[in-house]
Amino acid sequence: MASTSDIRKGLCIRYNNDIYKIIEFLHVKPGKGPAFVRTKLKSVTNGKVLDNTFSAGHKIEDVRVETRSYQFLYADGETYHFMNTDDYNQITLQKNALDAPDLLKEGEVVTILFNTEDSMPLSVDMPASVVLEVTYAEPGVKGNTATNATKPAKVETGANVNVPLFINEGDKIKIDTTTGNYMERVKE
Repeated sequence: MASTSDIRKGLCIRYNNDIYKIIEFLHVKPGKGPAFVRTKLKSVTNGKVLDNTFSAGHKIEDVRVETRSYQFLYADGETYHFMNTDDYNQITLQKNALDAPDLLKEGEVVTILFNTEDSMPLSVDMPASVVLEVTYAEPGVKGNTATNATKPAKVETGANVNVPLFINEGDKIKIDTTTGNYMERVKE
């Protein structure tokens, strides 16, 4: 058993007869009244996200997890295929188990969390950022812009990202996987 002081991003807990992964949390100590922890939980079984508030000192049942590195092979509709980088065993996961499936490129290495009790995969942790090539970007119009003007662009995985006006087709860009936002242009 853990308490609210052990809450951190990525912690898997058992709550309402389901297993949830904490994707956001905030410790709040108001001037009046008791402290509490505001959390955003994502179900690892169906992908639904819910907001919950735990009072300070509340006991939570954490799930023991094990992490393993897997390489993304290919997507087949809603099913994503991964290969273990150590023993080459393959597993398949549904699209809702992934946080950012539209930013996942073939060959990308991800970390998959497994429940130690039954060895079931719980969720996929993407790297902090990915480098993708821009396949389509509208030409940027100079002159009629304010500061930090952006335009839509499509990357090689099919995801749409807002990029600065100087980004062109064929450029490689770094994208933050937690927010899906453009970070910087990558030079070869």
